[in-house]
Amino acid sequence: MSERKNKAVAVGSTTTKTFGQRVIIDWKRNKWKYILLIPVVLYFLIFCYKPMYGIIIAFKNYKPSRGIIDSQWVGFQHFRNFFTSRECFRVVKNTFAISFLSILFGFPAPILLALLLNEIKNQKFKRVIQTVSYLPHFVSVVIICGLIKTFCLSDGVINVIINFFGGQTHNLLEDKNLFYTIFVGTDIWQGIGWGSIIYLAAIAGIDQEQYEAARIDGAGRLSQILHITIPGILPTVTVLFIMRMGSVLSVGYEKVLLLYNPVTYEVADVISTYVYRVGLVNAQYSFSTAVSLLNSVVNIVFLTLTNTICNKVNGSGLF
Repeated sequence: MSERKNKAVAVGSTTTKTFGQRVIIDWKRNKWKYILLIPVVLYFLIFCYKPMYGIIIAFKNYKPSRGIIDSQWVGFQHFRNFFTSRECFRVVKNTFAISFLSILFGFPAPILLALLLNEIKNQKFKRVIQTVSYLPHFVSVVIICGLIKTFCLSDGVINVIINFFGGQTHNLLEDKNLFYTIFVGTDIWQGIGWGSIIYLAAIAGIDQEQYEAARIDGAGRLSQILHITIPGILPTVTVLFIMRMGSVLSVGYEKVLLLYNPVTYEVADVISTYVYRVGLVNAQYSFSTAVSLLNSVVNIVFLTLTNTICNKVNGSGLF
C-alpha cells in the first residue's frame, strides 16, 4: 500500500509541475543528448534552411548589384518563359527517360545481387564478390567518366570486343542512340554493390526458423526466395523505392556533363545540366532558380504520390 501511495504522489507531483519546471527536469535528465544534437541542428539551419531564402529570386529579376530585396518582382514570368522555350520539352523528356530507365533497370539490380549473394555458401567467394562489386562506388565520377570515355573509343576495349564478333567499330559516345544504354549501364555497374548492402542487412534480419520450416515442408531455394526472402525485405524495398521516386528528376549533372558532347546534346541534355548552363554559364540566376524550384516541386509530388500508393497497397509508406 505504501509503494502505491508513493507512486501516486510521484505521478501527481509530475502532473502539477509547470511547463518550465518540466523542461528543466528534462534538460537535467537528457542534457548530453541535447548537446550532441546541437551540431546537427546547426548544420541543417545553416546549410539547408538558411539558403532556402534564396528561392525568392525565382520570382524576381535578380541583379547581383541590387541584391535580392531590391530586385524587381516579376512573379511567374520565369516559369512561363521556361514552359514556352524550345528547350523545355527536350530537357524534360531526356530527364524522365534517363530517370525511369535507371529506376526500371537500376533499382532491381541491387536487390537481385543481394538475393544471389545470400545464396552463396562459400564465404570466401562471397566476400570477394562483395568487394569487387563495392569498389566502383568509391571511385570518383571524374575517374569513372574517364574510364567510360576510354572504353568507348574506336579502339577501346568495348569496340575490340565488338570487332571480335564481327561488328563495326566507332566512338560509342558519339552515337546518340547508345547514350541512354551507356549512362544507365555504367550507373548500375557503379552502384549495384553499394546498393545491395542494405538489402543484405534486411535479409539477415529475417527469422531463420522460417527457412528451416520451409525446408522441412520440402520447399526448394527458389520457393524460399519467393515466399520468405522477398516478402521479408519488401518493407525495405518499399521505403527505398519511395525515396528513389522522390528524386525522379534529379539526374546527376556531373556524369552527364562529363559524358555528353554536341552530337548527343539532343538526348543527353537534362534539367540539371540545363540549369547549370543557363544559371552559371549565362548568368541567368532567376531563370535557373525557377527551373530548379520547379524540378524540386515535381520531385515532391512524385514522392507524395508514391508514398500514398504504397500506404494503400501494403501499408509500409514513409509517412
